[in-house]
Amino acid sequence: MSPVPFSFHLFKFDGVCQTVALTLCPLIGKSDGIEPLCYSRNVEFAGMLIFQPGTLIMDIISIFMTSIMIYHIKTKYTAIGRKEITMFFQLYLMTILLDMLLVTSIIPKASILYPYFTAAHLGLISATFWCLLLNGFVGFQFAEDGTPISLWSIRVTCFTIWLTVVLISILTFNNVGPFNYETPMVLWIIYFLVNSAAFVIYVIMQVILVVFTLDDPWALGDIAFGTLFFIVGQVTMYVFSVAICEELKHYMDGLFLGSAFNLLAVMMVYKYWDSITKEDLEFALDSKPQHWQILQQVREEEEEKESVYQ
Repeated sequence: MSPVPFSFHLFKFDGVCQTVALTLCPLIGKSDGIEPLCYSRNVEFAGMLIFQPGTLIMDIISIFMTSIMIYHIKTKYTAIGRKEITMFFQLYLMTILLDMLLVTSIIPKASILYPYFTAAHLGLISATFWCLLLNGFVGFQFAEDGTPISLWSIRVTCFTIWLTVVLISILTFNNVGPFNYETPMVLWIIYFLVNSAAFVIYVIMQVILVVFTLDDPWALGDIAFGTLFFIVGQVTMYVFSVAICEELKHYMDGLFLGSAFNLLAVMMVYKYWDSITKEDLEFALDSKPQHWQILQQVREEEEEKESVYQ
């Protein structure tokens, strides 16, 4: 059987959903949603039918790796933009958690809660891209990093983006007003155009920052690899998913590889931030108390007292 060619429809998810099983596909296009032409095999675990087992494993790995990155960011106490970049990884972590619950049908597609969790997931995707974009401004010091104006501007705008996308998604899924699940134009623009624009602007800003401000040309390699991983992940999901699925006999599809490349792209964001961030070790704090230093100080005081008595 020859692979079905990829088809892309403007302002519609029909072609995309026939290629890859996105979380919103069961809720748009038709009353019963759109199913992909080829998707990964399902497995039964503890009496529960698990969809996309490969993607489930990759999401678990992503959660683990993101948690490690957040921990290491928090230990760099004097690094520039530490709190701001932490918000990005926290949003990505929540996005992966919801993605894991939805694509694996741990939250069943027939559940009345599925549309609301999907709306929250779409909102988190847009909020994550927006947070990445705002982190691109931190290096230019338009507002001093770590200050309330820097932190709360990111928090408030990310929450606003999240809430806006959630409301648009729910209205679209329920055919309310001008929003229609057969032609979800606004949702399509946000999902593809707005999110992509945020990513492209972030990359351009970081290239400008490295070239004209920083003395670390190696950071351009981190940007290049991160961009490459992201693009390969998107192309794998939206273009070659059906071909991959058929060639691998339904054991894997583009969603698994897309999740893997997205994780690599996020890891390169961390690698880039870490490479351009210099921590002042003189004023850095240790996360764990050094008990041996306290004991050494006590011994010195005791020796000093003994010498005085002598």
